Amino acid sequence: MRKNLHIAAVLAAGLAIGSIAGVNAALPKPPAKSDAEKAAEAEKAAAAKAKEAELNAKAQDKAVANYKKNKGIVEPKSTAKAATTSGKK
Repeated sequence: MRKNLHIAAVLAAGLAIGSIAGVNAALPKPPAKSDAEKAAEAEKAAAAKAKEAELNAKAQDKAVANYKKNKGIVEPKSTAKAATTSGKK
């Protein structure tokens, strides 16, 4: 029984040390980007920003048109009349 406990403790310690070493491992740095890659990335970001602005403008125009179209719609008034008279003549 004592031998099994010792083996389990050694395995647990090894697993803990391995996981700590894996978390703290340093990855190699990526190679530096060239000017052409930087320019292409900036151009792609500018195109994405322009497309997003265009979609945002379209969504705003659609919301305004929807508001203007539905602005005149009023919920129907209730058909029951208020009891303002006592019913006496």
